[in-house]
Amino acid sequence: MSFHPVVLQHEPVVLDLSTNAPVFPDTPWTIGRYDEVRPGLYTQPLFGGARTVHMGVDLGAPAGAAVHAFDRGTIVHAGYNPAPGDYGHVLVARHRLDGRPVYALYGHLSAASVPRWAPGHSFGRGEVLGWLGDRAENGGWTPHLHFQLSWDRPDTHDMPGAVHHDERAEALERYPDPRRVLGPIYS
Repeated sequence: MSFHPVVLQHEPVVLDLSTNAPVFPDTPWTIGRYDEVRPGLYTQPLFGGARTVHMGVDLGAPAGAAVHAFDRGTIVHAGYNPAPGDYGHVLVARHRLDGRPVYALYGHLSAASVPRWAPGHSFGRGEVLGWLGDRAENGGWTPHLHFQLSWDRPDTHDMPGAVHHDERAEALERYPDPRRVLGPIYS
């Protein structure tokens, strides 16, 4: 089954964030990989210096780029995570994948994205859920969408986007590879 693109990208560059000094290309169109160990990236207190394994896919695009629903679903949480390095404005939606519920976190959105939605609001495949936020509103990051799936319904508008190496095996079971809905965007 194919799904609607979440962010429409134009010739993205796949990043390698697995070094202590990652290099960022001079383009807003980037992809950050799932299950990548990122030792030099998460320096904010939020990560405690130990959470380095990335559990989502990052889709880089200019601030203001539209973020689409990969399939129909329902909003379960909408909120703001204000800590430096956190998601900023975020939506969590319930979708279906392989005949069972799956929860998608759409993080680093603009402030204008979240007030449009409340828990229980439904949306269609390809509908615009929001827009990418700039550094001042998305936790301090270069504009991108952190897209993460979870088999478990989160209690709030949050999921651990990076986990400790000791939690990796369990996290890979709980947070499936987003390429299951994004398609083969990198190998």
